[in-house]
Amino acid sequence: MAMTRSQTAESREARVTVTPAAVRETALTLFSERGYHGTALSQIAAKLGVRTPSLYNHMNSKHDLLDAIVSETTEQVWADYEAAVEGSTGVADALRRAVKAYALRHALHRREALIVSRDIASLEHEAYERVLHLRRRHERAIRALIDDGAREGVFHVKTASLASFGILEMCVSIARWFREDGAMSAEEVADQYSEFALRLAGFHTPDAP
Repeated sequence: MAMTRSQTAESREARVTVTPAAVRETALTLFSERGYHGTALSQIAAKLGVRTPSLYNHMNSKHDLLDAIVSETTEQVWADYEAAVEGSTGVADALRRAVKAYALRHALHRREALIVSRDIASLEHEAYERVLHLRRRHERAIRALIDDGAREGVFHVKTASLASFGILEMCVSIARWFREDGAMSAEEVADQYSEFALRLAGFHTPDAP
């Protein structure tokens, strides 16, 4: 007896191995390419070779996928910062290390960075406020480094908040243009951006004339 179209689809789907990690990875790619609102669950399912209802065996909702991507990325930014500044020798070294880590994050995890930059406003209120708190913690930490450096006479800048904003936005832009097959490696780009950051902060050593 010939199988119906529905039975054929079910048979084909049964041969496809789908995991929560695969759903997240596919959503990560499509969200970064098309935006959160520009991506339908049916498109995620199609990429995985399954029917849309089958996705709910591996996820709760499209919003939960976005929340997980944005939250985990933002938490990792803070973890990167803490690891970078640990053991630093002075405020200039701490700023250099912190900015290098942030620049590397945007070069090596471009999809996540693009989604956080563009789609954070699509989060529901509670999730949005939680992520915003994490982002502000990182922003305040960078600004505090510049403030500390200014008080020590290491940095010479009129407005620490503008300097920190410029430094962070400069790094965020990396996700939009960096390519792994480009002329410079992620490490080289991050090294140069960390030096740019010191210039934006008006870096001077304490004993400089």
